[in-house]
Amino acid sequence: MKDMKKVVIGSGSAFWGDIFEPALEMAQSGEVQYMGFDHLAELTMAILNRMKAKNPEAGYIPDIIAWTKRLLPVTQKNGIKMITNGGGANPVQAALEVTKVIKELNLAPMKLGVVSGDDILPYINDIRAQGWKFKNMDTGEEDIDSIADRIAAANAYIGADHIIKELKNGADMIICGRVSDNALYVGPIMHEFGWDFSDQYIDRIAAAVTVGHIIECSACVSGGMSNMWKVSERPWDIGFPIAEFYENGDAVITKTSGSGGIVNSWTVKEHLLYEIIDPANYLMPDGIGDFTALKLQDEARNRVKVTEMKGKKRPDTLKVCIGFKDGFIGEGLIYFPSPDALAKAQWAEKWLRERFKKLGINFRELRIDYMGVNMLHGEAAEVEDRDYNEVGLRIAGRTHTYKEAEAVRREATHLWTMGPVGSSFGVPMNVRSVIALWPSLVPRDAVKIESQLMEVS
Repeated sequence: MKDMKKVVIGSGSAFWGDIFEPALEMAQSGEVQYMGFDHLAELTMAILNRMKAKNPEAGYIPDIIAWTKRLLPVTQKNGIKMITNGGGANPVQAALEVTKVIKELNLAPMKLGVVSGDDILPYINDIRAQGWKFKNMDTGEEDIDSIADRIAAANAYIGADHIIKELKNGADMIICGRVSDNALYVGPIMHEFGWDFSDQYIDRIAAAVTVGHIIECSACVSGGMSNMWKVSERPWDIGFPIAEFYENGDAVITKTSGSGGIVNSWTVKEHLLYEIIDPANYLMPDGIGDFTALKLQDEARNRVKVTEMKGKKRPDTLKVCIGFKDGFIGEGLIYFPSPDALAKAQWAEKWLRERFKKLGINFRELRIDYMGVNMLHGEAAEVEDRDYNEVGLRIAGRTHTYKEAEAVRREATHLWTMGPVGSSFGVPMNVRSVIALWPSLVPRDAVKIESQLMEVS
């Protein structure tokens, strides 16, 4: 593959709040041409839309400002183009804020591409009026009638079309709303090789989707969240992944030179299986990847070759995540020391249940777990009767009303003084509203995607 054209792309972020240093180290290395920054999760858009509702100039990922201040001087110097979905619910405003950064750092002239239009909430009823039903893909419920008056956000996962458009227009950086995670990588790959969505490129685009999936969660393929944690080198210096993608659809997965962590065929396999339902049909807005067809080979230390990737053409529908208001959760946390730590926790659980009964709280769901005993495995864990050093009691009650959720928090605090000797409090002790997820589909041609180029001089 030495004489074959390739594009080199790195992952700079996997979520809102990811660590920053590996992204900066990758940019400083100058090993990549593009860096993709994923900042969104399924319900992040509901949070960002609520922020925007309170302040029309909010709704984007706040990290984008601090990150661009430190990254842009480096990426501009090294000729690296950044593509981010950190625009969230307000990509235009995010671009305006980045424009201020560019001027403040005297980095102009620059061109910013802005991709928006994933928000279908303003016209979701128009789509329904045309006969479309937003069926819940988890529960099978036929349409959103039961939640229509509680919807907080409705964002479609759009693809790389307009990323490609703005790269053709000369964008130095592209700020998007809810594009799919791997569209951040599919876009530059398709742009560099001049591909379109015609049938001749189906397998190669599926390869781009597959590679985008492998690297999109940053450290999760380079030693993080891995069974390789025991042999991962200097994980505190973990390097983010890089994909060398070739025009024939093959790729090599590696990471920033000299960085910590580990990339091998096992870490790649682990991430191929992450967040998928059917490995033979990984449905994305740009194409469908078939993870059962590909071959992996450890080419060298921290270098994995991925070949024989294939798939199917992109679907006619897009995934849409509808977030809706769905009650409240009250939480409490109490710790009990030895001797008799488990017995104290069990006594406290009985005390709480009797108090909740006395108050007549109508729980939608109530969980009381013993930390250090069965909190992660729940009913599958055997509660061993022995003298633990300490046991924590976590109380979480889901309710219809704020008042009932507040009672959960309040009653948990009473155990500080009414519980067994040695009871001590922890966090959280709070009440929060719940935004639940209604996963569905929307016709591709019903989504009003748009983009623009901002020239900063």
